[in-house]
Amino acid sequence: MNIKLNCDMGEGFGTYSMGYDEKIMPYIQMANLACGFHAADPVTMHKSIKLCKEHDIQIGCHPSYPDLVGFGRRDMSCSPEEIVSLILYQLGALSAICQSYDVNVSYLKPHGALYNNMMKDETTFRSIAKAISKFDANLKLMILSSPKNDTYAKIAQKYNISLLYEVFADRAYTKEGFLVPRSQENALITEKEEVIKRTKLLLKKGIIKSIDGQKLKLKTDALCVHGDNKSALKLIKSLHKLQNDF
Repeated sequence: MNIKLNCDMGEGFGTYSMGYDEKIMPYIQMANLACGFHAADPVTMHKSIKLCKEHDIQIGCHPSYPDLVGFGRRDMSCSPEEIVSLILYQLGALSAICQSYDVNVSYLKPHGALYNNMMKDETTFRSIAKAISKFDANLKLMILSSPKNDTYAKIAQKYNISLLYEVFADRAYTKEGFLVPRSQENALITEKEEVIKRTKLLLKKGIIKSIDGQKLKLKTDALCVHGDNKSALKLIKSLHKLQNDF
C-alpha cells in the first residue's frame, strides 16, 4: 500500500511552542496545519507553510470549532451553515498564505471534536463536504478509515469530492473501528515498539487491532502520528524507516 505519513503541525500560538515541527518535517509527506481556531496564528501559519515548502510536503487544512481554550477538543453545537462558514474561513486563511509561497492546500482534515462529529453525524459530514465543494472540489477530505468507508464515499460523491482514508498509528481503536476517547486510559499509545508492531501489521495485511484484540480491516491512504505525543519524533523516524522498507 502507498501509505503516506502525516502529522498535525503548526499548533503553537504566539510565543507558545508545541510539538517538534522542524525536526519532524523531514520524515513525513503530509502536514495537517492548524488554522487559528484551535491553535496557530498568522505568523505560525506562515512558518509552517514555509517549512512544508522547504521539505516538499503536502499541505492539509486542519480546521476546528472556534475553541482555542479547549484546543478544539470540546463539542460545540453549530448549525450546518455555521460549519460551512467556519470551514471556509479557515481554509481561506490558510490558502491565502499558501498562495504567497506559491504552494497549494491539497486536502482538508478536521481537528478534534469536529473530526469526531464528522464521523458520527451525517449532517456535520455533509456540511464539511459542502464547504470543500464550494471552495475547491479538487481538495480531498481526510476521514477516519472505518467499516463505513463506502457510506462516506457515496456521500462525498454527491458533492463531487474525493476522500483520503486515515489510520492512527498511536491511538487505540474500539472494536467498532473508532478511536478510543482521549478521556479514557491508554487512548494514546506511546511505546515505540507497540506502534511499530501495529504499523507492520497494517502494512502487511491492512489490519489494525482494536483495544480488545479485534482485527479491523482498514483501507489506508495516510498514517497519522500526533505531533503532541511525547514520543512523536522517535516514532516518526522509525515509521519513516519502516515505510521505506516496504
